[in-house]
Amino acid sequence: MTPLLAIDTSAAHCAAALRLEGRTVARIEPMAKGQAERLMPFLEELLAAEGLGFKDLAAIGVGCGPGNFTGLRIGVSAARGLALGLGIPAVGVTGFEAAGLGHPRPVTIALPAPRDHLWLQRLTETGAEPPRLAPASEAGEVPHAPDAETLVRAIAEIAQGRATTPQPRPAPLYVRPADAAPPRDPAPVLIG
Repeated sequence: MTPLLAIDTSAAHCAAALRLEGRTVARIEPMAKGQAERLMPFLEELLAAEGLGFKDLAAIGVGCGPGNFTGLRIGVSAARGLALGLGIPAVGVTGFEAAGLGHPRPVTIALPAPRDHLWLQRLTETGAEPPRLAPASEAGEVPHAPDAETLVRAIAEIAQGRATTPQPRPAPLYVRPADAAPPRDPAPVLIG
């Protein structure tokens, strides 16, 4: 099944990998914000460089996190929308799965989190334990997330292996609730 497009916006970047027959082309654009505006043109440019358009895709893979709250929603929404519009499968891949590609199981994977913390998840031969947030000092010697290009290439590889079987719709993986909270002030009274 080719070509497959993988997307990752879980951190301060737009990342994409295109799996073609016998090769993978990846492209990364670092950015602290602006992924929502940049993602679709970014993907179009990657496809056009290979003489392809969205209609040529057989499947889409997407990094589901954990990661930046807004970035996760951007990537997952784009993947689901493209898949729906094109009538092709969308496959979600966690950052833990992508970072763990090629590591013998069981293995604990660490992904960067805010405020000198790490997200940790133990991957076993039969699945995975629930992810958790821990101070970086507790992580010890565990494999950490690779660079963005290696990560999006792994997302593409894993997604391609899963794309031929029915998959649940991709959804963001949130290890903890968002920092945002509803306002504490009472709602204004509407005068009618």
